[in-house]
Amino acid sequence: VAAGDVERGQGRGRGDSVPTARGEHIHSEPPMPQPRAVVQRASVRGQILDALRTALVTGELTPGVVYSAPALGERFGVSATPVREAMQQLAQEGAVEVVPNRGFRVVERGARELAELAEVRALIEVPVMLRLARTVSAERWAELRPLAEATVRAAATGCRATYTEADRTFHRAVLSLCGNEQLVQIADDLHRRAAHSRTDLLADAAEHSALLDALIAGDVDVVRVLVGEHFAG
Repeated sequence: VAAGDVERGQGRGRGDSVPTARGEHIHSEPPMPQPRAVVQRASVRGQILDALRTALVTGELTPGVVYSAPALGERFGVSATPVREAMQQLAQEGAVEVVPNRGFRVVERGARELAELAEVRALIEVPVMLRLARTVSAERWAELRPLAEATVRAAATGCRATYTEADRTFHRAVLSLCGNEQLVQIADDLHRRAAHSRTDLLADAAEHSALLDALIAGDVDVVRVLVGEHFAG
């Protein structure tokens, strides 16, 4: 019985009934269990997913090699279940492929596939950036300066995983200004797939700062050149 029902029933005789809302059950109804295990499981899966993405970007998980969920579970100190669930997510993103009765093979992206991903990203992001260059204020662009600077610092560490996350955050922040969440999600997925394509991280990060300078200045022609070079690289 809910606490409010008990209070409303005080002062009544034994024969009196406690008023209840229509459809409300008060007879031997078990309490709703707290979903702690579900939350913890989701948290573990998310942590394993982040760890696997980092291992993919750094090359710790080798392209072409098949990894089993139990073996990776031992490696991360967890059961095979959250690893398998995280790997299924990576399979949906195209980072790994399922090998029946064995595990998951890390996808090896060739030069042609990376070029195709870059082309698709350019088709999506370049028109949006050019439109935003004409409509977003210099003050709003200036607010993104810390994110551009973060990519430079990340590139200086030489850690590809750190840089990939900073790069993704910058591009997501820029595209978010268009107000189209579906576009942002698609571009984000393409960014993850193309995470291995950059070789000169410092040069890539410098392009972010130059692009932001042009956006703040409102120089659409320079923006067009810079974004074209950014994706062509």
